[in-house]
Amino acid sequence: MKNAIVTGGTSGIGLGVAKMLLTRGYHVVATYVGPEFDERLDNFEALRVDQGRREEVYRFIEDVKARFSSVDCLVCNAGISIRKSFTETTDEDWDRQLEVALNSHYIMIRELFPLIPPGSRILFTGSQMAIQPHATVLGYGVAKSAVCAMAKNLVKEFEGTGTTVNAIIPGFVETPWQKEKPEEIRQNIYNKTAIHRFASVDEIVDAYRFCLENPFVNGSFIEVNGGYCFK
Repeated sequence: MKNAIVTGGTSGIGLGVAKMLLTRGYHVVATYVGPEFDERLDNFEALRVDQGRREEVYRFIEDVKARFSSVDCLVCNAGISIRKSFTETTDEDWDRQLEVALNSHYIMIRELFPLIPPGSRILFTGSQMAIQPHATVLGYGVAKSAVCAMAKNLVKEFEGTGTTVNAIIPGFVETPWQKEKPEEIRQNIYNKTAIHRFASVDEIVDAYRFCLENPFVNGSFIEVNGGYCFK
């Protein structure tokens, strides 16, 4: 059985990707920091790992090394958005956003490199905010831009192995977090999106599935945004 790691894998896009991998015969290990995950899924385990704390990331890596001989798919999905203005964002806010989205995943891939066999898949979750500036989320946008740059540069590290590295760049998605937005803000986003709605999680997961199944897709940024900011 192949093994997959999905960070931030107990809700939203991460959980959708994890369930897709389960249907393809993977054993999935998901990290999370939110509410306890109580859904029962075969070949799925959820481990509480705060990826903003480097010691917890290294502890997770050591657990993976001790229990698994390979990591055949790594989905770097975890991220954090601290919604403050540019001048109100603290050093700690800035560092935590980069630590979760960028640094923790760099460390995981570097330390687990010997366990990643030829023909594996590494997938990053980017963001439309990495491409188009957005008010009050500068740190998040910069962190996701760096994630996309890391995906592009990692292609060279895996050259000749058949392992592919790609980034999915979602627009606005009907995740639990987005559902909490006031209706006025949601309507404003609809008006900037040619499809006039948010994506379903399944529509975003299809892009991960495509990268998983197509071995020639490599170093790509795949936007799934419904035509966001088409006006």
